[in-house]
Amino acid sequence: MAESVSDGKPNLAATSWALLGMLSYEHELSGYDIRKWIEWSMRFFYGSPAYSQIYAELKKLEKLGLVTSRVENTGGTRNRRLYKITPAGLEAVQRWAKEDPVDHPVLKHPALLRVAFGHMTDPERLKEILQDHVAYADEMARSAAKDAKWAGAHPSWAYAKVALQWAERYYASERELALTMLKELDEAEATFAEAGIERGKPIPWPAPDYWYEIEQKAGLDD
Repeated sequence: MAESVSDGKPNLAATSWALLGMLSYEHELSGYDIRKWIEWSMRFFYGSPAYSQIYAELKKLEKLGLVTSRVENTGGTRNRRLYKITPAGLEAVQRWAKEDPVDHPVLKHPALLRVAFGHMTDPERLKEILQDHVAYADEMARSAAKDAKWAGAHPSWAYAKVALQWAERYYASERELALTMLKELDEAEATFAEAGIERGKPIPWPAPDYWYEIEQKAGLDD
């Protein structure tokens, strides 16, 4: 997205709005501080931008007058730059939080994509992929639960705690869904066997005319 301002309303990327939200608290923050906050909370539900992206977005925000920065002399070998939201930045992020439409999430699930094209591999490899996903989801659920617990240490983190509790439930659900798919892989393989489909040979994929016929029949269910 371009970092332009139209009718007093900046046109920002989602990451910039997230950074402004983080800076909406009273304290100045360094890029390192912001990255640590992201790792503590936002990574569970909106990804984790690299330092380079964080600093690039902060420069855009400063250019637009939405944040200011200053260099703090720490007395060490390296000084650090601190960022603070401006009144214009605070007004903009409050308007965004209250008024901007919310896009629906777009699911991009690499493990599920492999399952959808499972005919090109073998059941053991698919099970390995799903078992890795179960382990990942389990770790994310436990991490979110820990961070949600400690978000209760200060009342200003009450809404962050709600998001973290959601993340815990989400990844716990991902784990259960993956475990269910592991069982369903055996059913899919049995379907192949019953139809006489042999792995390593061309798959008798239905012609497009058949797809459309099924689509019409499915439409009658609406």
